[in-house]
Amino acid sequence: MDAGNPLLLFAVLVLGIVLLPGMDMAYILASALRAGARGAAAAVAGVVMGGFVHVLVGLAGVALLLATVPAAFNGLLFAGAFYLAWVGVDLMRHGAGGTGDAQAPARPAAILLRGAATNLLNPKAYLFMLAVFPQFLRPADGQVALQAAVLAAVIAATQVAVYGAMAWLTLRASRGLAARPAGRRLLGRAVGAMLVAMAVLTVAGGWRGAPSPAFAAPAPALDTASPGSASSLPRSTP
Repeated sequence: MDAGNPLLLFAVLVLGIVLLPGMDMAYILASALRAGARGAAAAVAGVVMGGFVHVLVGLAGVALLLATVPAAFNGLLFAGAFYLAWVGVDLMRHGAGGTGDAQAPARPAAILLRGAATNLLNPKAYLFMLAVFPQFLRPADGQVALQAAVLAAVIAATQVAVYGAMAWLTLRASRGLAARPAGRRLLGRAVGAMLVAMAVLTVAGGWRGAPSPAFAAPAPALDTASPGSASSLPRSTP
């Protein structure tokens, strides 16, 4: 890989992060089981929407506030974990068929908004915006907003590709079990258990009693002395 191409480096880094199981992926899988293809598509769109909001709040300095104020960070952590656990418990109780009552599955618009909320309630995303995202912006080159928009597009494209593929695989597995209600319920409960476990691990691994030196301030900028530095995007032209 060409270390002199910062955009490629950023894309590979984002791909590795998105591939890791997390709150967004778990919510999308749950939506695919509960509401089918339309629900999965709405969930992916919601997560992508949340990603764009993360870019905006990161540029506004909200990520720095959350990283340096433990109470704010922990509040966000608990809110996200609670919501994830709530969805997981519902799946464990009722399987992949959705809620146990006779109500129809949630509308795509509601799933989209919940997907955005899930993404925005993920505190690790704010830490990414604080510690990683700024390393690929170079104010000296001007047009920081344009640079941020390009990086946001890379994040969105990666999320659509990875989460879309995961949702498709989940739908295939669910449809394969359509004639086997017991197997479909088992699949739903397995995903529900994964959601609950992820909620517990999110709290256990993310709780902060005091500001962490690793996230108290943006990480040191990469060396920009050489033309091949990975800390900036290619210089824009007027």
